[in-house]
Amino acid sequence: MPEPLKNLFFTPESLNKLANAIKDVYRAFDAGKFLELIYASGWEARELKDRMHHTAACLAATLPAEYDAALAILERVVPHIQGFDAMVFPDFVETYGRDDWERSMPALAFFTQFASSEFAVRPFLDEDSSRAMAYLYQWAEDPNPHVRRLASEGCRPRLPWAMALSQFKADPSPILPVLERLKDDESDFVRRSVANNLNDISKDHPDLMLDICERWYGQSERTDWIVKHACRSLLKAGNRRAMALFGFDVPENIAVKRLRLEPPALQIGQTLIFSFDLHVIGEGEQRVRVEYAIDYVRASGDRNRKVFHFSERIYIPGIYFLRKQQPMADLTTRRHYPGEHCLAIIVNGRELASTKFELYDQA
Repeated sequence: MPEPLKNLFFTPESLNKLANAIKDVYRAFDAGKFLELIYASGWEARELKDRMHHTAACLAATLPAEYDAALAILERVVPHIQGFDAMVFPDFVETYGRDDWERSMPALAFFTQFASSEFAVRPFLDEDSSRAMAYLYQWAEDPNPHVRRLASEGCRPRLPWAMALSQFKADPSPILPVLERLKDDESDFVRRSVANNLNDISKDHPDLMLDICERWYGQSERTDWIVKHACRSLLKAGNRRAMALFGFDVPENIAVKRLRLEPPALQIGQTLIFSFDLHVIGEGEQRVRVEYAIDYVRASGDRNRKVFHFSERIYIPGIYFLRKQQPMADLTTRRHYPGEHCLAIIVNGRELASTKFELYDQA
């Protein structure tokens, strides 16, 4: 089994480093008490985000009681802390700075240059979206790409691991000026966030999102990438309007034949190998998007379909042999269960062939 994420961050080594870094800039800091508090309350049982929240609480208990003074210390410390561990700094702002917007919002923009403030800004957006969006509009103009990314990532309606922003799920219009400003950003880091934000919007307002994509598509290579990545969920769902935007016609002149599995039954941890013949019929070139879906067995016995990208290219008429491998080993994001699974081949959004296979427990 993969190592749990909680064991990769906020390790004893990184917590000692944090304590020493604070001690270097704030001589009155009681590093021993800080570490004692960290491990005094069921540390091992805490999951990753809970460890982050708990670490922020231990900082609050050992730094000056005045929020502004504590924040000034943390702003001097954060350049010395790397990776996910540094997200404790914006988490501190989220927890203890909600009553001091004038100090907290600029602090989030500063901290995000070292570790993203995308989670910490969301309670501010939830509390007063108009007031918070005024900051995000400014951040979209910032010279630092991490701050510009926060302008988009922070207001995603459905940011993973974060509280949903119900007001933006219902009405994403306040987000759109940020996305317009960043649609041709020079940083791929920022552009990916714009695409992910649009993908979030597509789950509640597909037509609005497609209106934007149709208007943007063709303006620049960078914007075209955003549009394609933003449409990934609609493409996987076979949305015809999204398919048409990229030239994927209804596959009336395409067939999938001789779908084969190697082996037709396998154990959890092994690799499924499958192949098939793609028949492209008719005259002229056709733009073809091939995907495959697996209906995974859940712990409850129900099925959950996951769609995977296979290939995308222009074909001339002919018969093409396609082959793919799919590991059936457990991941941190997916656990496999024994039972009858289904494999389906999807072309331009339409399922053209399927077969079943059995997955067994490891011996």
